[in-house]
Amino acid sequence: MGMKHPVYMDHNASTAVLPAVRKAVARALEMTGNASSVHGAGRAARKVIEDARDRVAALVRARSADVVFTSGGTEANNLAIQGFEQRPGGALVLASAVEHTSVLKASPNIETIPVDREGVINLEALDMMLADAFSASRTHPVLVSVMLANNETGIIQPVSEVAAIAERHGALVHCDAVQAAGKIPVDITSLGVHMLSLSAHKIGGPAGIGSLVLAGDLANALNLSAVIKGGGQERGRRAGSENLPGIAGFGVAAEEALKNLPEFSNLAVRRDRIEEELGRYATTHVFGAGTSRLANTCCLTMPGVAAERQIIAFDLAGISLSAGAACSSGKVEPSHVLAAMGVAVDEADTAIRVSLGWNTTDQDINAFLAAWREIYDRAETATNDGVAA
Repeated sequence: MGMKHPVYMDHNASTAVLPAVRKAVARALEMTGNASSVHGAGRAARKVIEDARDRVAALVRARSADVVFTSGGTEANNLAIQGFEQRPGGALVLASAVEHTSVLKASPNIETIPVDREGVINLEALDMMLADAFSASRTHPVLVSVMLANNETGIIQPVSEVAAIAERHGALVHCDAVQAAGKIPVDITSLGVHMLSLSAHKIGGPAGIGSLVLAGDLANALNLSAVIKGGGQERGRRAGSENLPGIAGFGVAAEEALKNLPEFSNLAVRRDRIEEELGRYATTHVFGAGTSRLANTCCLTMPGVAAERQIIAFDLAGISLSAGAACSSGKVEPSHVLAAMGVAVDEADTAIRVSLGWNTTDQDINAFLAAWREIYDRAETATNDGVAA
């Protein structure tokens, strides 16, 4: 199988930068001035940042003043958790077992909330864990961290129900909405959460810029401490000169994502075609197929063929995709998400993630399906001839 026209199907890792974003970044790069300076050049830079802040806030129906710019989703998640933990007497963080590693590794003291076989958080378990956390023997503040949509499977979590349970017990809630923003409607008030993480390069913006969005008056209960300390930028919540080109691009990406939100759901037609055609061809397993998922995400198995071998074969065919999250220094590692869902190791090892984007075409789907069948058939032939797949 030789190299063919490149097909990109790893949009959950990073999606293509939008043309309008490129222009905004280029304009910002031509500017000279620190947004903290009071002279004209500084004020011009400040205006670009505040205009972008308005646009990012609008994407999740928040107040502009509550958008804290960070270096990306990972820093936003760390700020939410570590900033919450830095309070007298300590704090407890409960996070779902399928969270992104930037949440699960943000603190050594996180307790994980189980999920069911579809990857949806166990609300009864959360209720019991919170009841225990607020018992007479454990009286410290509690933060619950639950993502809105999973980066590997696309599964959408019942965050509003999580927030209602948390409120009943007096706990606060952080939501990693990095994969959800721009793909489904996100309203920080309707979700009932206190903090929400975003990342620009998931919605057509540049890499290296994101934000932690606070929920207005609800955020007063957070008493959030800065993790990166220094100057008073970002209202004292995140020190360091702002990334002007990144923020400018983020603002345009947020505006475009909100405008194009109705069209994104159309990707479900292409995703469903993949699942239906491969389901007829082989005994593939689509994880999370029985629950609500993002329209662009499909996590499925190729029976008997290791994910690492698949990734290499697809790459040789000119198709870029991944096995789970793309945040492991290029390594193909067992998925903690599938493990939390109770998936057997041998089956999880054959799972890949296909994630579509705004520039995915029907021709891309055709190329993927043809390559999948060829890789599978070749592996089957090798197995039947006595060669290990």
